[in-house]
Amino acid sequence: MTQEFPATQHAIQFVGAEQVVHNPAKPMYELGPRQLLLKTEAVGICFSDTKLLHAFDRHPRKSEVLSGLSADELAEIPSYQPGARPIVPGHEPVGRIVAVGSDVRHHRVGERVLVQTDYRHLPTASSNAAFGYNFEGALQEYVVLDERVIMDPNTGERFLIPVSDTPTSSAVALIEPWACVEAAYAWGERQTLKAGGRLLVVVDAGQSLQGVAALRAASAPAEVTVIGTASSDEVGDSVRSASGVPELAGEQFDDIVYAGHNAEVIEQLGPLLAPFGVLDIVLGGGVVDRPVQVDVGRVHYDLIRYTGAADASADAGYARIPAQCELRPGDKVAIVGAAGPMGLMHTIRTAVSGVPGISMDAVDVDDVRLAHLSAVVAPVAEANGVPASFRNSRNEPLAPGYSYLAVMVPAPALIAQAVDLAGDNAIVNAFAGFAIGTLAPLDLNAIVTKGIYLVGTSGSRIQDMKAMLAKVEAGTLDTNVSLDAITGMAGVADAIAAVNNRTSGGKIMVYPMLHDLGMVRLSELAETLPQVAAALVDGRWGPAAEAALLRTAG
Repeated sequence: MTQEFPATQHAIQFVGAEQVVHNPAKPMYELGPRQLLLKTEAVGICFSDTKLLHAFDRHPRKSEVLSGLSADELAEIPSYQPGARPIVPGHEPVGRIVAVGSDVRHHRVGERVLVQTDYRHLPTASSNAAFGYNFEGALQEYVVLDERVIMDPNTGERFLIPVSDTPTSSAVALIEPWACVEAAYAWGERQTLKAGGRLLVVVDAGQSLQGVAALRAASAPAEVTVIGTASSDEVGDSVRSASGVPELAGEQFDDIVYAGHNAEVIEQLGPLLAPFGVLDIVLGGGVVDRPVQVDVGRVHYDLIRYTGAADASADAGYARIPAQCELRPGDKVAIVGAAGPMGLMHTIRTAVSGVPGISMDAVDVDDVRLAHLSAVVAPVAEANGVPASFRNSRNEPLAPGYSYLAVMVPAPALIAQAVDLAGDNAIVNAFAGFAIGTLAPLDLNAIVTKGIYLVGTSGSRIQDMKAMLAKVEAGTLDTNVSLDAITGMAGVADAIAAVNNRTSGGKIMVYPMLHDLGMVRLSELAETLPQVAAALVDGRWGPAAEAALLRTAG
């Protein structure tokens, strides 16, 4: 490597909470036999980068890998930097493989690749490993990847997805956030008990319960624990009993059926849900008499779900879980926080979804950003026959009755408000990345009796990224529509601040090979880079503009 590549490189490093460093001389790593070297073409700034910056070693994805690779194997990977070690962020990249180790079998020099960055096969204490979190990311000129990390051990699928030379670097780098948006709608939801899982049944005194036997017949758990009085016909004969919920502290269950309406009990049951767990609240005609504190961070990251039934039927709660949280014909859609980078993507996706009869209210509290959003999205919505309004909710409060609400801002009060605005059988999509432990006071009585479904997802899957890539390469999706600013390494700190302070009107793209370029919004290019500005098409980024940037600023 010392003969072909520089000994040092420019890199952005988080060295502690709220500490961003532009290191102009970060040493290059030597490649091991199972490793490859990726040269970064471009990488987007994500709001999740700011969450890592705030939390640093307290972030669940910055902690150590617990299984999937041994400690000795992890020690062989120089880009593995968990805990308090400095980390290079950046998980929205495109790059080209420029070197491979002697034992690399599935990647070759010269491949241009899109990077899937979520390593779900490598669990941490409360999440999983990820590129740009506990493995170094792409906010550097070159990054080392290990083939043992970037291959799905269950399917053998590569996490580096080949891409042609046709799309711009920015268009490919923007696929990752677009894929996260796609995953928020396309993710499959579990509509039965987990087969072979752990089921907890809690029955308050005086409550009746039916439907558990039907659920068990459709998908049998391996273990059943019961608190309270439940008939053996419903729960089976071979069950474990517990005296009360506090006795189960520290345990986790894949499914919890609660027959009752005590808000305190519901709050005790939430932490007992395992990742992907379902809490089915069977009211039996009762009423939850106060808002319940729900960990919306776990809804987003652990994909826990709340459902229920107004009567005594446990199976009715599962029956109303949608197979996916996709838009439905006739949906009245509200996108809250729509004028930010991810909100723009949700509004564009809604406008081009092709779902018949939908309408959209794009909601924010910043008139300037709303005007920018309207200029980008309104023509697309009109062309696709989707009625769209762009509303400042401070001046124009929303009325209840929405059937689909997507929340972009990680504010618990906005999730609670979304539940209040939801109509019967509505979906509330908590897209914003709340930290685990973030509690929101939710009207669970409304969620159960009105059939509101609260959903959240984190990251994307390989199939989501491939779906978006296919659209980009076919020319049916221009991800550059969401680009608001560009920068080199000198402007990354400003870019992160703009994302953190929600002053950007779209995504910000970093070109790491441009060391000295500061952040420039596309609307301001004429003042600083007139040759690049002249290559914009209707004010938007594209191949000519990117070529002019690399030619001029490079």
